[in-house]
This record gives sequence, structure tokens and C-alpha cells, in this order.
Amino acid sequence: MKNLKTIVAGLCVATLVSSCATNQGTYSAGGAGAGAVLGGIVGNIIGKNTKGTMIGAAVGAAVGAGTGAIIGRHMDKVKEQTAAQVDNAKVETVKDANGFDCVKVTFDSGILFATNSSTLNAAAKKDLTNFAGVLKQNSDCDVAIQGYTDASGNDNINIPLSEKRAKSVSTYLRGQGVSSSQIRTVEGLGSSNPIENKRVSQANRRVEVYMYASSKMIEKANNGRL
Repeated sequence: MKNLKTIVAGLCVATLVSSCATNQGTYSAGGAGAGAVLGGIVGNIIGKNTKGTMIGAAVGAAVGAGTGAIIGRHMDKVKEQTAAQVDNAKVETVKDANGFDCVKVTFDSGILFATNSSTLNAAAKKDLTNFAGVLKQNSDCDVAIQGYTDASGNDNINIPLSEKRAKSVSTYLRGQGVSSSQIRTVEGLGSSNPIENKRVSQANRRVEVYMYASSKMIEKANNGRL
């Protein structure tokens, strides 16, 4: 039984990787559909091996052929709106656990925090106030917040600090009227998933916020109402 589970898991992962590779950079329905069909099992397997890189819970059921394309076009609009309203942040498109497009907003700690601090400064609060407005206008997007540090300290320091930074952002956004139910996860991931391969790095000291398709958005897209 154990060997059978291993074989099935391997086939699922292989299928997901193949779909993503085939449809990378496009709105092809195949990649998004395949990700949704695989559902929670693949999300669970991959999530265990790449902490903090799988955004959102897998749908766990098949979706319509055009759902991925519809969500992709919608997320393009969300990305443009975010970039227009939020200064001092990098806004880009990445994939969530289902293979759907989602919007990644990266705030670095030089803007958000003083060194070894989780206290937001005035400039950061202005940017996050603007960002809160974007989130409230896109309430069908679920939100994941991830805090990071560089590798200058050890995990005993970095993990709690990165978590405090992520929570500071979450708390401030909720204080600006963002619904607590919209913010699905708040994590501190320390020095994992670095942008630069350096021990001391401004770029690695950051907070990332992901806006991804909620179950409500997926249902709307699946029914052609998004």
C-alpha cells in the first residue's frame, strides 16, 4: 500500500509539472485545469517540500476549461490596479496551488521596518493604507502574507522576527478595514526562499503579500460570471 501511494503521488506531481511547463506564460486552460483536478493531494506533497511557496488551498475538483483564462484576465486587472495605487513595492504575477495566476506584492524591510524591528514606519503605513484600499475593492481575492529575514542571524532569531513582521502587516491592514476572513494565512519564514544568495541582504529582508483566487472567485469564473 505504501509503495502504491508513492507511485500515485509521483504520477500526480509529474502531471502537474508537465502541465505547468507546457502552459507557462499563457492563459491555456490545461495548466489551471490540471492543477485543480489534482487537488489537495499534490498541494500537500509539494507544500511539505517547499515551505512558503504554495499559495492557496488546492480546489480538489475539476474546473471548466476556460476558468484559468478568465481568472488570469481578472488578475491582470488586479495587478494593474495594485501597481497604480501602491508605491515602493514590486508587483508581479505568479502561480498559486491550483495553477491559477495570482498577484504577488513584495514590500522590502527598508521601507517597512528598521533593522531588527517589526514596527511599521510612517512611509510603510501610507503604502499599506493604499494597499488596503486595493484589497477592499477586490474582496474576492484571498490573501497570504509571508515575512522574511536575511541569513545574518540564526533561526531562533529570524523565524520569530519574520513572523512579527508578517503580523504587523496583517494587523495594520485589518485596522484599515480589510476583513480578517480575507487574510487566510500569516507566516514567518525566516531566511528561507532567498532572493539573493547573500548572508546579509536588503532584498531578502522583505514581506510578500499574495492575492489569489478565493473559492468564490473560482466558482464565478467556472460559471462565466467573473
